[in-house]
Amino acid sequence: QVQLVESGGGLVQAGGSLRLSCAASGRTFSTFDMGWIRQAPGKEREFVAAISWSGDNTYYADSVKGRFTISRDNAKNTVYLQMNSLKPEDTAVYYCAANRGVSGLTVVARSIDYWGQGTQVTVSS
Repeated sequence: QVQLVESGGGLVQAGGSLRLSCAASGRTFSTFDMGWIRQAPGKEREFVAAISWSGDNTYYADSVKGRFTISRDNAKNTVYLQMNSLKPEDTAVYYCAANRGVSGLTVVARSIDYWGQGTQVTVSS
C-alpha cells in the first residue's frame, strides 16, 4: 500500500512559479513510476509529467514541456513538480499518481495504482 500526499499548491500570477511536492508512505516508493496529472473544472484528467522509478527517464505533455520539471528523491520518498512560467490555462487540481508502468500514467489509465488527494493550483491573469 502506498499513500500519497501532495502539497505546494496555491494562487500565483501568470508568469510565476510554484513547486509541488508529493510525499509517499511505504517502503516500495522507489519501485513505482510516478506522475502528475491535472484536472481543470469541467474537463477530464490530463497527463502532465511522469518520471521512471529510477529517475533516469522523464516524460512531459507538450503543453508543459520547457516550463515544468519533474524530479524525485527516492531517499525521501518524494516526487516534485517545478512549474515555471505559469499560465492561466495551467489552473487545475494537480494529482500525484504512482503506477508500475509509465505508459499507464501518460494515458491516465483507469488502472493507475495509487492517487493522491490533489492540490489546487490557480494562476491569475
